[in-house]
Amino acid sequence: MAGKNGEVVVSIYQLAQLNIAKMREPLTSPPMSDFVANLDRINAIAEASPGFVWRLKDESGSAVALRPFGDDVIVNMSVWEDVAALSQYAFKSGHVEIMRRRREWFQAMSEAHAVLWWVVKGHIPTVTEAKERLEHLREHGATPHAFTFKKSFAPPDAGSATEVRLSDDACPAT
Repeated sequence: MAGKNGEVVVSIYQLAQLNIAKMREPLTSPPMSDFVANLDRINAIAEASPGFVWRLKDESGSAVALRPFGDDVIVNMSVWEDVAALSQYAFKSGHVEIMRRRREWFQAMSEAHAVLWWVVKGHIPTVTEAKERLEHLREHGATPHAFTFKKSFAPPDAGSATEVRLSDDACPAT
């Protein structure tokens, strides 16, 4: 973040994200095998990416067994230094090749299925917190409380809740 005189200002906030996906088939089914086979590799790319802080996982190192949104819905939740770092990983890394294939494995969702929000550094968001943010986004659209890549907001300590436009580029995974 840049200050008034061009000096670098360090935010006390980091970016949390949640995305959910409704599976077409159970994870153990043959149609899902390629998705499952790539999970460790994609998670490793995330964890090695600049700006990565944390991701939701169980004792096995994965989050696929966690089903807080229903038996057929998988969840991904993570924390990043900022929107740019998450965007770089999501849209410009090896993650893109898996995103391009998402329709093979997941149903289209009519409601918002991904949400971003700011957390104070060191705070690990809970699934309950993430559910509340997603519901807020669904009910109110993008606001500084819960937003999207398309319409994101600067961290609360940036001086105002102004909208941030990263790029007009289309998602390369669509």
